[in-house]
Amino acid sequence: MKNADQESGSHPTAGLDDVVHQRTRLGLLAVLYETREADFGYLKSLLELTDGNLGRHLEVLALQGLVLIKKGYQGKRPRTWVQITRHGRAAFTAEMSTLKELVRRFEVSSNSDSQ
Repeated sequence: MKNADQESGSHPTAGLDDVVHQRTRLGLLAVLYETREADFGYLKSLLELTDGNLGRHLEVLALQGLVLIKKGYQGKRPRTWVQITRHGRAAFTAEMSTLKELVRRFEVSSNSDSQ
């Protein structure tokens, strides 16, 4: 049995953002959504990433305007801080809404299968 979304040809997966949805970038945005700002070392450790891998994903997010990267010093040590932007918060919120809709549809489908 088809619902209205299926009849119109749309599906929630069409709303997934390829930049945001990638696992590492989704993790970065999730952490930054909660903390608003974090340093490179914290993100690297928490998400279990290499320097190069983290740097590349942050570069992709920064190019899309989803994060702001700030370099500076803490004492004599160079530090890199990453901050989620307003656009990044909106993109993460939209991604989470799409994922919620996918889960809702899954649950509806699972419940109808068990009946």
